[in-house]
Amino acid sequence: MAALSLLLLAALLWVPVGTLTCYGDSGQPVDWFVVYKLPAHSGPGDAAQRGLRYKYLDEDSGGWRDGAGLISSPTGAVGRSLLPLYRNTTSQLAFLLYNDQPPQSSGSQDSSSRGHTKGVLLLDQEGGFWLIHSVPNFPPPASSAAYSWPPSAQNYGQTLICVSFPLTQFLNISRQLTYTYPLVYDHRLEGDFAQKFHLEEVVKGHHVRQGPWNSSITLTSNKGHMFQSFAKFGNFGDDLYSGWLVEALGSDLQVQFWQRSPGILPSNCSGVQHVLDVTQIAFPGLAGPTFNATEDHSKWCVAPERPWACVGDMNRNKREEHRGGGTLCAQLPTLWKAFQPLVKAWEPCGK
Repeated sequence: MAALSLLLLAALLWVPVGTLTCYGDSGQPVDWFVVYKLPAHSGPGDAAQRGLRYKYLDEDSGGWRDGAGLISSPTGAVGRSLLPLYRNTTSQLAFLLYNDQPPQSSGSQDSSSRGHTKGVLLLDQEGGFWLIHSVPNFPPPASSAAYSWPPSAQNYGQTLICVSFPLTQFLNISRQLTYTYPLVYDHRLEGDFAQKFHLEEVVKGHHVRQGPWNSSITLTSNKGHMFQSFAKFGNFGDDLYSGWLVEALGSDLQVQFWQRSPGILPSNCSGVQHVLDVTQIAFPGLAGPTFNATEDHSKWCVAPERPWACVGDMNRNKREEHRGGGTLCAQLPTLWKAFQPLVKAWEPCGK
């Protein structure tokens, strides 16, 4: 019976060789997905599981769906996508894990001067994916040999966006990382990967040395969807959203971010377009869930009237005006229609 259980688990975790891509909750490759990990208090059920429940979205999901299981499971979208990290069976695999709050098992590193940025690059000779997220102490280093979710990230809401890209896009992604200045806590770069994509420079902590201190590029996914990457270095000296993004996108923006850090920036209506701090989030349907921004560590923004939605890793506070970081935006109807109704309340200007 135990042997049968192991065989079933192996089948669930099967990933085709040579197919390095984001995997959805269905277990199949997807062009992109977003996972919204819900705050622990939201929703009924066992207290130990509430902080591990999530909503799932991709281009074929028909909007937000309940996660297939718990976010700690290796068979869900996040766990399955990261599975190649912990198998480590091929020298053709390259990866960068970066987080300004790295897992303790990766050793103590000073992140105070680095970008407020979190993510994973995973690629091989065919292509790979970029996972941008808001989760402290995540993911575990490859040496952990198994996927897991950190207990420190259970209480509050978190967002993760995964996009599958052809190999040609990773040079542009590595250039964006020279602006965000990430703290890389684990990596593997062998052969052509180090030189061809300048990823070794990112690992060594090299960054842009002269202005302009911000960079916007268009990245094209495996299926041809266009994503706009916005990245800024600390010398930019301004808020990502009110200092740049609102004008670049040409629309008001409603911004969800961690509001328990010092020096929070209030809603900004000084320009033609306004940047409004979200105060309450509500998923559609009778079962909600609804929660306050103070319970949500996720970082995203949406244009209330134009089809822009962005998921990233930066807050709106005074300190992060002088730190690197960024966001990934798209005008995908599915993405916008999912995020736009989430905003239940926001802080008006002049409060």
